[in-house]
Amino acid sequence: MPDKLKSDKTKSDKLKILFLCTGNSCRSQMAEGWTKHLKGNFIDAWSAGIETHGLNRHAVIVMAEAGVDISRHKSRHLNEFKNKSFDYVITVCSHAHETCPWFPGADKIIHMGFDDPPKMAEHYKDPQKKLDCYRRVRDEIKAYIITLPESLTN
Repeated sequence: MPDKLKSDKTKSDKLKILFLCTGNSCRSQMAEGWTKHLKGNFIDAWSAGIETHGLNRHAVIVMAEAGVDISRHKSRHLNEFKNKSFDYVITVCSHAHETCPWFPGADKIIHMGFDDPPKMAEHYKDPQKKLDCYRRVRDEIKAYIITLPESLTN
């Protein structure tokens, strides 16, 4: 962890990150799940959408395959967090990034876009090929989360 972040954050004062996407059904849910699983000792993570589409069952399945349970997550609207302060809001889709260029209570907004698994999967009939779309994005999100928080200061 960079020295600045070490000195600014103690165990009782974790880095606060909100992952934001369009419907808070898939990518932002995966990012929240991975962050809690891999970085929960020094990052508090939440996810929200500019709309709520419900939790995507395929996202739940592929995250469970990787040992991360997001089955109890709820699809939450951005307005639920309007009175909360975050160190970072990370948009994980271009629609959320373009729609929400400013978020009250965020010290910094970062865009880290990922492909949309449901859109990718609609091109396939084979259930395993559909799930492979989710697996690919799941693994890309994990690779990004592993870089946190160091990549946030670059």
